[in-house]
Amino acid sequence: MTKKKLALRVISALVVLGVVGYLAVYLATVLFGGGGGDRTAALPQPLDQQLVQRGAYVAFEGDCAACPTAPGGKPFAGGLPLATPIGAVYSSNITPDKETGIGNYTFGDFERAVRRGITPRDHTLYPAMPYPSYARISDQDLQALYAFFMKGVQPLDQKNRQPGIPWPLSMRWPLTYWRWIYAPAVQPVVPLADADPVADRGAYLVEGLEHCGSCHTPRGIGLQEKALTPQGDQYLAGGVIDNYIASDLRGDNWAGLGAWTEDDIVRFLKSGRSDHTAAFGGMSDVVFDSTQHMTDADLKAIAHFLKKLPPSAGDHTFTYDQTVATALYHGDVSKTGALEYVNNCSACHLTSGKGYVDTFPALAGNPVVNAADPSSLIHIVLKGGTIPSTKAEPTHFSMPPFEARLSDQQVADVLSFIRSSWGNNAPAVEAAQVAKLRATLDPPTVAKSP
Repeated sequence: MTKKKLALRVISALVVLGVVGYLAVYLATVLFGGGGGDRTAALPQPLDQQLVQRGAYVAFEGDCAACPTAPGGKPFAGGLPLATPIGAVYSSNITPDKETGIGNYTFGDFERAVRRGITPRDHTLYPAMPYPSYARISDQDLQALYAFFMKGVQPLDQKNRQPGIPWPLSMRWPLTYWRWIYAPAVQPVVPLADADPVADRGAYLVEGLEHCGSCHTPRGIGLQEKALTPQGDQYLAGGVIDNYIASDLRGDNWAGLGAWTEDDIVRFLKSGRSDHTAAFGGMSDVVFDSTQHMTDADLKAIAHFLKKLPPSAGDHTFTYDQTVATALYHGDVSKTGALEYVNNCSACHLTSGKGYVDTFPALAGNPVVNAADPSSLIHIVLKGGTIPSTKAEPTHFSMPPFEARLSDQQVADVLSFIRSSWGNNAPAVEAAQVAKLRATLDPPTVAKSP
């Protein structure tokens, strides 16, 4: 046999093996991908108005309005783009419309979708739907949610948008393997070891309904949350979402909640602001659509649980340094970025970096400022931001976008100045980092020449 014929046979054999292997792994998802649950299960209690009202509150706890409602769209009708590293996916219509929504879902269908990530056709949902966290929702809360979505939400005829993910990454069946590997079985939240019922309630809300880890926990190579529970130091240690950094929620004094009191956390969740920072990006939606509507008891439980999380390794305490404030007060703008700060930032955030309480957040000691990754700061400077208007704090204040005013180098300079002043000590920002993020924002803008 010639070498050419031998090579052709080897290639043919590899192709056949590849096809057989592909079919095998595909058929495994068809035959064994059901994931449990009972599609035919009916709601085990009367669907009355009291249960619907209870479900409306659980929907607030689960932040169910933010993702399924597109900007300017109808509530729960879907269409919100959710950015992922492989393309955008769009939230689904979860109104009880029988043609385009979930109006034909049995309670069993609803349970499988919410807690297991499985559609009535046995397809696996994209994990943009936080079913790894929702696996911890109690039976009682799930029943109330079903009642609310079936009888408390207006049905709307709006077709779902197809994901903006290119083939072959858009194939759904491989997600079954993702679910098998990374999504937990339906299970209750494990009580904490110190028999603290308030913290246990907070753990249930944080780990389950509020699904805080979906944004605030770093993700691994498979885009999975590196931890779903407080065991280990990755849980709630900070994540990336929509080109923002979701802050560290652990006990770090430097970039987390170590310097916050429980009352600080409650106030932030009720109003979107505190003495330490203000809500921005996706967190503004969380406050507006979810946490401002929750009871003080539940907010205190969340705060109590979060304050039990220890800091990450290498944490240190912020100490205010007057040096830069004194220099700016005397007109010294010799430090790189100082002139840009005085011209663009100091009117609101002050030369002291302490800002105005309840109006413009302090930059000195701000955990967002001191985060290792400056993406949130770059994003806010380029696109601006607005503190949400809430029942507790109905006024809202906005920061204008500076994308057309400042070049990449100027943005890098002013942020490096902020991150190294008043006791802050975070890495400098490079112009290339600004240019890279600027190019990803919608719509992208051209950097102004210096």
